[in-house]
Amino acid sequence: MLTLYHHPFSPSSRFVRLILSEYGAAFEEHHVEPWQRPQQLLTLNAAGTVPVIVENEGPAICGPGPIMEYLDETRGYAMADRRLMPDHPDIRAETRRLVEWSLTKFDQEVVGHLVRERIYKQIMPKSAGGGEPDSAALRVARANIHHHLKYFGYLVASRRWLAGDRLSFADFALAASLSCADYLGEVPWGDEEDVKSWYARVKSRPSMRPLLGEKVLGMPPAPTYTDLDF
Repeated sequence: MLTLYHHPFSPSSRFVRLILSEYGAAFEEHHVEPWQRPQQLLTLNAAGTVPVIVENEGPAICGPGPIMEYLDETRGYAMADRRLMPDHPDIRAETRRLVEWSLTKFDQEVVGHLVRERIYKQIMPKSAGGGEPDSAALRVARANIHHHLKYFGYLVASRRWLAGDRLSFADFALAASLSCADYLGEVPWGDEEDVKSWYARVKSRPSMRPLLGEKVLGMPPAPTYTDLDF
């Protein structure tokens, strides 16, 4: 049995939940408020960040990249043509590059600002940095998202899936990040029809359903969030 320590609106946590579901792995969830840095989390991961998984009595696997590799090494070969790590070394490298882009660069420049300012800060106590959103940070995120969507649009217009001809970890990394921004109504879908069409395909997968059912207390999702035909 796997145990996952996560936050529902952490893009990296969402990515891990998606790939756990895609690989058919049963897991128990522990919801963690990362800004609280609880002792249980620090014992598992000295960085105090989520996601973290623990399998049975084994060591903690920390961070989306190591978790992705661990799940692929322990379960990927049994997935046959549904394995999310491509066979060819070039496409494997491309998959890892795009996972890193989606969960690091896109998060640092866009999604992380949106989630922190509009979700986390509404929940966090003032002593931990909670309070009113920083309008300057939101302006930066809203400007940056157009550049990222243009690049993602270029990729999905020339490929069947984000990293190549097969569905891969890269698709779920980007979908996890976009889903957080989409909840807030912060994705300008009309700007990039290719990205919108790609996301609709990923969004219709059963692994996405638990995420689309989650809500922030007092903050309903944007109309596009649960609409598969948006």
